[in-house]
Amino acid sequence: MFITRWSCENLLKISGWTLDKTNPPVTNCVVIAAPHTSNWDFILMLLFAGAFGLKISWMGKSNLFIKPFGYLLSLMGGISINRSKKNQIVDNMISLFSQRENFLLVVPVEGTRARANFWKSGFYHIAKGADVPILPTFLDYGNKRGGFGVPIITTDNLLSDMQKIRDFYAPFKGKFPWNSGPVKLQEEES
Repeated sequence: MFITRWSCENLLKISGWTLDKTNPPVTNCVVIAAPHTSNWDFILMLLFAGAFGLKISWMGKSNLFIKPFGYLLSLMGGISINRSKKNQIVDNMISLFSQRENFLLVVPVEGTRARANFWKSGFYHIAKGADVPILPTFLDYGNKRGGFGVPIITTDNLLSDMQKIRDFYAPFKGKFPWNSGPVKLQEEES
């Protein structure tokens, strides 16, 4: 992170945001970034990570990583993702967990700021394949607070695991709530 923990905390405070320290973050996990309805979510994610003293890595579409900003985004923890090679993304991210210590991989599960009928399921398969927990996070625009939930260990019951995630996100709304779709994977309908 380019700015200090103190700076991040104070920028959030000046903006009216508070850190919810109820659940301290864990390391070696897949971090859910939801709801994602605004470009401000990215900036707030970086500020909250800095305020909690976390070094995060995050997935972003490859067209964001063009010169001259690509290098800067990589320094900020960005991992360029070519979405046309979906199967390789999950495998590559699983591989990173075996190569790095204290790895926090932030995944934008909605895949877009616009309303989507389903979340992208890659976060779930990465966590399961890497045998790491899923750490839900929140930006509660209504109360201007952000923080973490309790880590969720994946089981062999996708519906049960997703229900825990749905329960966690039920009270939180994004900046533009009408852009949030349901907390659901397409695989749940199979």
